[in-house]
Amino acid sequence: MNDGSRLYPAVEYDDIRQLMEAAFLEHADRTAFILKRKTAAGIEYESISYERFGSDIRALATALIQRGYAGKRIAMIGKNSYPWIAGFFAGLLGGLIVVPLDRGLPQEEIVSCLRRSRTDIVLYDAEHSEQIEAIRQHGDLNVNLYIPMERCGEATAFQDLVEEGMLLRSQPSESCEAYDRLHIDPDIMSLILFTSGTTSASKAVMLSQRNIASNIYALTQCEAIYPTDVNLAFLPFHHTFSSTGITFILTRGATNVFCDGLKYIAQNLKEYKVSVFICVPLILEAMYKKIFLEAKKQGKDALLCRMLKISSALNRAGIDIRRKLFRSVIDQLGGHLRFAISGAAAISPEVAKGFNDLGILTVQGYGLTETSPVLTAENAKNIRTGSVGIPMSNVEIEIRDPDEHGVGEVVARGPNVMLGYYEDPGETDKVLRDGWFYTGDLGYIDRDGFLFLSGRKKNVIVQKSGKNVFPEEIELLLNRLDYLDESMVFGWEKGDDLVVSAKLVYDEATVLDLLPQYKGSDGLDVERFRTHVQKDIDDINASLPVHKQIRRLILGDEPTVKTTTAKIKRHEEIKKIGAFRE
Repeated sequence: MNDGSRLYPAVEYDDIRQLMEAAFLEHADRTAFILKRKTAAGIEYESISYERFGSDIRALATALIQRGYAGKRIAMIGKNSYPWIAGFFAGLLGGLIVVPLDRGLPQEEIVSCLRRSRTDIVLYDAEHSEQIEAIRQHGDLNVNLYIPMERCGEATAFQDLVEEGMLLRSQPSESCEAYDRLHIDPDIMSLILFTSGTTSASKAVMLSQRNIASNIYALTQCEAIYPTDVNLAFLPFHHTFSSTGITFILTRGATNVFCDGLKYIAQNLKEYKVSVFICVPLILEAMYKKIFLEAKKQGKDALLCRMLKISSALNRAGIDIRRKLFRSVIDQLGGHLRFAISGAAAISPEVAKGFNDLGILTVQGYGLTETSPVLTAENAKNIRTGSVGIPMSNVEIEIRDPDEHGVGEVVARGPNVMLGYYEDPGETDKVLRDGWFYTGDLGYIDRDGFLFLSGRKKNVIVQKSGKNVFPEEIELLLNRLDYLDESMVFGWEKGDDLVVSAKLVYDEATVLDLLPQYKGSDGLDVERFRTHVQKDIDDINASLPVHKQIRRLILGDEPTVKTTTAKIKRHEEIKKIGAFRE
């Protein structure tokens, strides 16, 4: 195991209940969350202590046990909020199985996830009220308790159940004893997390409490978070990078605040004096770009570049004056930001180095939902530009079938590796072999143990936002269009991001046969037909989450290059498209 990831002392726990109860006790009087509310009188802030957070979690879990939901399955869907995260931990500490859902899923995908996971309880926010009302009409779901996060009408809401549980816990009761004496089996399924696929093809990852607890243990050893820190909970909690991240932050006794939205990040950084920010590269890169735009407006961009070079050189010589030298720049970021953790996609090396040169420790990590999620990470003493860091202290990383450049598939072994895919032994066996998890990512390890990723083994489109798009799933929808012969979905490079794009192939005779209204004076009227196709694409997009929607089309009658088994040679096709663009 890697000693470079063992920088700080840590206590290892078997399960999340042990881990969180220790945090509630150790940091009882500290502020766990600051909640902001808009009232007629203006903005009001409420501080939730660790002691109260623990009490609310126990109360909610007790109320659910009293209602007969011990060992059942609870899903939550909605924006990041106190009820969301309290429900998440009430499920885990109360021995339920937790099913976090992507708040951006279309209704039919929500229904599919609830059906596949056999969910019994749904905790939802106001934005999903209409969807939930429609979902209630599905008679084939197991769900029999819908809990709104905010009080509305006659429904039993989150706060009602907390108060119900508080009352139960104020006096001896069977449900209170049932919670207090509950034994958590750390090695059975406690979470079901759906990967980024669409309904029919997405995988449901099974994680145990030991999986998560072991990753928290490793994170505690390599990253320094202090009780005085303030964390901006920006990434959606349904993403394991975010849920594991905030669990780690909470174990360290830091304060957590909620972001008001993408355009309010700068305001929130200043408003709450945020010192820690866990995010995706897209956000950090936008922040960095804004710094230089502001400098350019003042005619100081060249000066800033020179100062960054000087700062870097001085720091290498052991003279660290970065935060003094760039005080005005750091003030643009709220004045207190000291630590940024980037994950879910590759960050620009220039941006990562730039933030570090400004005096804001910026590290990159790598992992997957299947690994709870962190496999490797940089830390204060181990940063290498372009890498995704070194293995966590309890994780082994190897490269299988390397090529002449040492690039091969990244495989991992450790206590954070998933139990498998829910009710899908075939897919599980493809990635879990002899105790090793095959990530599907390609990379190499340098002589000092740093992992560098080279790309995806499969065809997944990994966007800068951290979202994954699987081409085959969208192709299934496109191939339902009867006038198309074939389709290929791919990521079209736009700057340093990838735009979901599709090459659609038609046969003119087939089109004219099915759609004779598009016959022109000289065969098919391609422009009018293109308009028809675009309308169909718009309909398909309406059924997809925003990040999966097709943004660019290539429409033509030239067939794709195929193998002898009629499979599209994607890389060759993409090369052809690239040559055409040039």
